[in-house]
Amino acid sequence: MPHDRTKEHAHELIERMAPSQVSAVVGLLESMLDPVSRAIANAPVDDEPESDEERRAVSASKAWIAQHPGEGISHEEIVAELGPSEKNRKR
Repeated sequence: MPHDRTKEHAHELIERMAPSQVSAVVGLLESMLDPVSRAIANAPVDDEPESDEERRAVSASKAWIAQHPGEGISHEEIVAELGPSEKNRKR
């Protein structure tokens, strides 16, 4: 399909979508065009073993949360404060 026809076809498909679908497609297109998002998406999986120091830090943070119920900041609170962004969305 010629480039101009491909773009025209994309526009036709978008016109047929529900608003929530359009929003999802816009997010996808933005992440495809953003070099940082592209680099993150194509980065290799971090398979480096967890160090003893990292294990201790995670353990200490879990213990703190267990000893201070309700005092932590939930994901929902962070998103409410900072607002959702493409960089904050789960992959």
